[in-house]
Amino acid sequence: MSMMQPVGQWEAAYDAGVPRHLTYPGLPLHSLLERTAREHPDTVATVFGGAVAKWCIDSTMTYREVDELADRFAAGLQRLGVQKGDRVALVLPNCPQFVYSFFGALKAGAVVVPTNPLYTVRELHNQLADSGARVVVVLSRLYPQVAEAATGTSVERIVVTNVKEHFPAALRVLFTLVRERKEGHRVDLRHDPRAMWLRDLLIDSAARVPVDVAPADLAVLQYTGGTTGVPKGAMLSHRALVANVHQCKAWHAAVETGDRILAIMPFFHVYGLTVVLNLAVLNAMTMVLIPRPDLRHIFLATEKHHPRFFPGAPRIYILLNQSRDLAKYDLRSIEWFLSGSAPLPVEVMRRFEDLTGGKVLEGYGLTEAAPVTHSNPREGVRKPGSVGIPVPDVDCKIVDIETGTREVDAGEAGELCLRGPNLMDGYWQKPDETAAVLRDGWLHTGDIVRMDDDGYFSVVDRKKEMIIVSGFKVYPREVDEVLYAHPAVLEAAAVGVPHPSKGEVVKAFVVLRPGTAATAQELMDHCRANLAPFKVPVEVVFRAELPKTLIGKVLRRQLAAEEPGVPLLPLPRAG
Repeated sequence: MSMMQPVGQWEAAYDAGVPRHLTYPGLPLHSLLERTAREHPDTVATVFGGAVAKWCIDSTMTYREVDELADRFAAGLQRLGVQKGDRVALVLPNCPQFVYSFFGALKAGAVVVPTNPLYTVRELHNQLADSGARVVVVLSRLYPQVAEAATGTSVERIVVTNVKEHFPAALRVLFTLVRERKEGHRVDLRHDPRAMWLRDLLIDSAARVPVDVAPADLAVLQYTGGTTGVPKGAMLSHRALVANVHQCKAWHAAVETGDRILAIMPFFHVYGLTVVLNLAVLNAMTMVLIPRPDLRHIFLATEKHHPRFFPGAPRIYILLNQSRDLAKYDLRSIEWFLSGSAPLPVEVMRRFEDLTGGKVLEGYGLTEAAPVTHSNPREGVRKPGSVGIPVPDVDCKIVDIETGTREVDAGEAGELCLRGPNLMDGYWQKPDETAAVLRDGWLHTGDIVRMDDDGYFSVVDRKKEMIIVSGFKVYPREVDEVLYAHPAVLEAAAVGVPHPSKGEVVKAFVVLRPGTAATAQELMDHCRANLAPFKVPVEVVFRAELPKTLIGKVLRRQLAAEEPGVPLLPLPRAG
């Protein structure tokens, strides 16, 4: 049975009321916020700050207020000279500033470049330079790194905001007295002509000049990795992002206006961007923002706000399973736990459901598809270990690994190919890489999957050599190049090895130059100075030589297969 035949079978497995095909509005993404602000102006859009302490009242913003701030931000960008198509980078965690800066940039016709706040100066520089960003919005604590990273790039203005700006009053005072200076949030911008405060940009919403933004226009440059291991900006149009959030809305039709969603997944990651931020805006839901997730914050936020919707990742469920405090908190308000960004071990799902009585829906997606393409049904058959069936309007086929042209039968493993309205337009300024993955309207994912006789998909392996650490992608070549920069390293190869809570971690194999010496700790410290923490190898193994093909390519899979993994690490606990 080929992949193009079970469409009726997929539809038969859908929950009642979920259609196989949808009609999508021909509107830009920010129009979703504008419509919700018109129709539900007083519905609370964001809750922020108070869940860090039981005594603290949360700060809230309505959809009317968010939309007005987005207008103010758009007007501010236009005063800075931002034109349609210019790139605006956001180096922010989940906070109100991300929400209105994201939609405000789109209103100005700009292209948003979501950027991981954990990136080092080197990584920030590479992304800012590649994207050609003209403006960067950043938390004050991260301003020094961004100021350094922006040197030598096209960045003209650095817009700085303090995380406390939208804290509730009592917490803002306490933060100012106790934590602001000590943790580096208090910065002086007077000596940097590029820098200004976000609050000074938000002075006038009426000054915004409307920009004609079409659905086909580029909305987001979401950086990901490909078969070459070089970071690439996936070009996500307004049309693709609007399509995917409507696909998610159709799948989760039971979600209602005013429902609360726990915003644990970071908005700078495409999973959090679509399944939390955009879905909440489309449905007029209330986002309980968690900028730096830890178990205590998650527990308190759940206890105070009783969310119905909990998009998470395997690492979060693993940590919850291990927490001694899990039984102390009532999670029964949460009707749907979602899992994505990395494979969820079956035993983790089963244990979590046994402990909480919750229901976990595992799905699949990738940045190049904006990102959701598969999910288990909410009410229908859920198959542990499976990522479910294609969401509305996503077509699938599985092709042989060797040629990528022959469709395989059900039960046979092969590369997953996708087609739908939510696919990217290509990779930013990388036509060769684009042509390699977008062929005849199909996206070749590089992931090896298998479809069973019921039409459910399971991820078998990854064709790409990507390493997934807590849901974040690590490019082995990037780690290699940092290691190669050390004067004692002759050869290096990074691989992913299993880890009990993070899914995978990075392990490096190194050949030293003759006559030199270096310790594993020295090389890990070198990586830590040049890579985000999740990319740093947890172990360095020295070898006399690395296994290679006849043409000299290092056999990473062989290295990974030779190593049983890293020792089990203690998991952090709440309380």
